[in-house]
Amino acid sequence: MGKATEHLAERTGDGIGGLLNATFGNAAELIIAVVALSKGMTDIVKASLTGSIIGNILLVLGASMLAGGFKHSEQKFNATGARMQSTLLTLAAVGLVAPAAFHHSVGAQSQLQESHVGLAISIILLVTYALGLWFSLKTHRHLFSGHGHSVDDSVEGSTDHPTTATWPLGIAIGVLVIATAFVAWISEILVGTVEHAAEAFGMNAIFVGVIIVAVIGNAAEHSTAVLMALKNRMNLSVGIAVGSSIQVALFIAPVLVILSFFIAPTPMDLVFTLPEVIAVVVAVAITSQISSDGRSNWLEGVLLLSVYAIFAVVFYYLPETPHP
Repeated sequence: MGKATEHLAERTGDGIGGLLNATFGNAAELIIAVVALSKGMTDIVKASLTGSIIGNILLVLGASMLAGGFKHSEQKFNATGARMQSTLLTLAAVGLVAPAAFHHSVGAQSQLQESHVGLAISIILLVTYALGLWFSLKTHRHLFSGHGHSVDDSVEGSTDHPTTATWPLGIAIGVLVIATAFVAWISEILVGTVEHAAEAFGMNAIFVGVIIVAVIGNAAEHSTAVLMALKNRMNLSVGIAVGSSIQVALFIAPVLVILSFFIAPTPMDLVFTLPEVIAVVVAVAITSQISSDGRSNWLEGVLLLSVYAIFAVVFYYLPETPHP
């Protein structure tokens, strides 16, 4: 999946290429979540959404900045586009904070109202995501154009795009479709064994969803983002990592909430646990701060990875059923 989207990006540009990678990479996340949701595993589904959001902007982006920073002294990317994406991520944080605030204000007896609140917020997030796509791909496409480069790249004739044979469009799309079909098959196996594996290793459901399932679901965009950073295409790498988190928060999560009314034993709400809400808010804040200047280095990658490691430790030692 990662290799095919890389070749597609060569033909479509970094903006659409990053979107394609996020979309097909998140196909795994969506398939896994739908299968788990149909089995009534709502807690793991919500945890995997949280894990995917923080995993992309902390683990994937951090690993990309670390890998690219070791090869290049300092790398550049489109700061304006990164700030716009950070603004959408802030909306994602609001979408998690508001239902949690409603839950604590009204009380646990408001389960029906929480489902309705979650459905209404999901519709708002979906509409906003659609308008964000129209903004970035149509009306203000120029804000998201351009390719990253390192400030110490002074060799005459050096480029960010090495000359390689690009796959034909049909082959690239075909590989994506076939890979997605295999992901659907593997996801059924994953969901069927995750509970047994968690019990055997003493892991709680939140840790499994936030860390284990999310890391597996992010494998495609993770590999491609790091590869692009090594190739000095930081603009595409940032677009993949941040764009994937935006898509999970503003598209996949709302879609799952709506689908839960039809396929799940009980509708899924958007009330996440307090550690999950804090993790997303902090991850969005530090990512916005690091990406605001349009430059990256290996130390910034270490900082993002350190924050992710701290959250992983906290989630591992959480009790089995933390309070929302």
